[in-house]
Amino acid sequence: MDELLALDRAHVWHPYDSATSPLSTYVVESAEGVRLRLASGAELIDGMASWWAAIHGYRVPELNRALTEQAARMTHVMLGGLTHEPVVRLCERLVQLSPEPLTKVFMSDSGSVAVEVAIKMALQYWQGRGRPDKGKLLALRGGYHGDTLGAMSVCDPVTGMHSLFRSILPSQLFAEAPTIGFREPWRDADAASLEATLDEHERELAAVVFEPVVQGAGGMRFHSPGFVRRARELCDRHGVLLVLDEIATGFGRTGRLFACEHAAVAPDILCVGKALTGGTLSLAATLCTEEVASGVCAAAPHALMHGPTFMGNALACAVALASIDLLLASPWRERVARIEAQLERELSKCRALPAVADVRVLGAIGVVELRRPVDMRVVVPALVQRGVWLRPFGKLLYTMPPFVIEEADLHAVTEAIFDVVRDSCSP
Repeated sequence: MDELLALDRAHVWHPYDSATSPLSTYVVESAEGVRLRLASGAELIDGMASWWAAIHGYRVPELNRALTEQAARMTHVMLGGLTHEPVVRLCERLVQLSPEPLTKVFMSDSGSVAVEVAIKMALQYWQGRGRPDKGKLLALRGGYHGDTLGAMSVCDPVTGMHSLFRSILPSQLFAEAPTIGFREPWRDADAASLEATLDEHERELAAVVFEPVVQGAGGMRFHSPGFVRRARELCDRHGVLLVLDEIATGFGRTGRLFACEHAAVAPDILCVGKALTGGTLSLAATLCTEEVASGVCAAAPHALMHGPTFMGNALACAVALASIDLLLASPWRERVARIEAQLERELSKCRALPAVADVRVLGAIGVVELRRPVDMRVVVPALVQRGVWLRPFGKLLYTMPPFVIEEADLHAVTEAIFDVVRDSCSP
């Protein structure tokens, strides 16, 4: 293990980490259910579902079987000019499950790329409709959409690292994020910033882009479904496309299959990823309406100008189908509701801690917001010592566990959060 960690430190550059002074790293030898088995012999309860993707946990027989059976036939073939059953069946399934009238599916490798594709769709749509002047995007402050340049351009200008890449990053427009909570009565005034920006810039705007109901990695904030409904109304009024990023919220995380269902709203373009394969392989998709697809293809070059080498990978599509089948056959709504109730009940006592600014819960998402940024070099090892794996960021210590987590294991996660905030986080 020491040799492996030394090699890791010498050569592996971890995400959001320094290459010269990295954070603590833990070697995982195997994983099963909701537990990560470390090379040290310790076990950690995974409260992160591998960045929100492993909704069924690990070493899932149905997913492993899908991989094995597909590998025996074909692992991959280019989608340019060729096709195969797993990708066709998966696209059909996504259209069946997503809100009408989404009918076309463009596959990609990751959530960031799915957003890049959505942006290209929106821009090419207006070119195809004879409006090349509509080349700007309107996003929300506090949002997060990925780390590639196009996706980063619609992330929050401060937390989205714009200052680091300003010389090359496209310039977009931003409206204030909604402040009305998920369960609070809706007031149209909470969308006043969005409305004013649309009023002023509708001639140059191609699309409004945001995460419905939950702003994920930008700050884990929950907002009223009324905002999603109002955004749909305003986009229709101003002739602007609506792009909803459900990479974090899709496939049940908020208690609905897609978060936009809370608002009974369908976007023009929808991005999904993360839990699409149950955390097994990287895969994402961008869905759009017939109207968007026809607009994209109406003008030269009469095609969407994007083509990831591994798009529609047969292994990933096969396991995505198996993951969706497993989800739909399970009592996932009841599981998410149980997780939500337990998180609300057990995290509520964190509100009394001096270091805590807020506690919020929605679906299988529990967030403790601190008054000061988390000291990762202190908090993460303290959590590991308590047998729990979480990955805080900014001022947030949060959990988005697999849907299959049992009550006792989730209790261990919430107790670890409380203990670490009490003992290791200053007010």
